[in-house]
Amino acid sequence: MKVLAVDNILVPVGDLTAAREFYGFRLGLRARVDDPERDMILFDTAPSSPGLLLHTAPVDGRGGAVGMRVWLEVEDVTETVTVLRARGVHPMGDPYWVGSGEAVELADPWGNVIGLTDYSGMEP
Repeated sequence: MKVLAVDNILVPVGDLTAAREFYGFRLGLRARVDDPERDMILFDTAPSSPGLLLHTAPVDGRGGAVGMRVWLEVEDVTETVTVLRARGVHPMGDPYWVGSGEAVELADPWGNVIGLTDYSGMEP
């Protein structure tokens, strides 16, 4: 698998409104995408760098989010999934559309989630 770049860092939160206030107001990050219908906000971190993608997710017994995810950009998600399956790596589901292209997630042996995405939906 050839990684082109880190796409976004996914941050699960228990409450999107409170997360918007913390990351947007308190930390002063600029929201690139704020989509309540999809339960997500994408905050810019720096020019040409991965963003912080906040989405609602289950929380642990202390009210904390379950864990972060790292997404990597690849050339072609479908092709990459074929190669990974041949190597014994099985994604957590089928590739799906995220607006900019195809995406899929897989877990390492310890449960850490790695997302793969391409930009097949973006104009060159």
